[in-house]
Amino acid sequence: MLKKKIIEDIYLAMRNKDKTRVSTLRLLKSSIEYEEIDRKEALCDEDIIRLMFKSVRQRKESISLYQQGSRQDLVEKEELELAIILEYLPEQMGTNQVMDVVVKAMSELNISGIADKGKLMGVVMPKLRGKVEGSLVNSVVDDLLSGKENE
Repeated sequence: MLKKKIIEDIYLAMRNKDKTRVSTLRLLKSSIEYEEIDRKEALCDEDIIRLMFKSVRQRKESISLYQQGSRQDLVEKEELELAIILEYLPEQMGTNQVMDVVVKAMSELNISGIADKGKLMGVVMPKLRGKVEGSLVNSVVDDLLSGKENE
């Protein structure tokens, strides 16, 4: 289980005196535990991965803002934390792989245009969840559907 691995890695990082890894993993563990308290049940790995994607998104936004503010020290800190979190996520799919899944779903569902985006996303997202960020899927679907409208 992913939560167990994170907890074990916190202790390992403490022994190795890796302060950045310890603090990042503790934040991750804390967000998992808060979510478990809210739901009143233990999270499965898929839910934990979803939380990690949220954390990745937050880190990327922070990096962007810190770069705009010329705060290279904070950019580096966020990038280190981002790299640590990414170690726990499954291997991510590339744009071409996402496009293949979306195109296949479009042909199976006989999608006619942008009006069918909701139906397409409803089929594609469960297949891709945990393997790719939702924003990439949304972007690929928009590109493919807008191309289909122009045909």
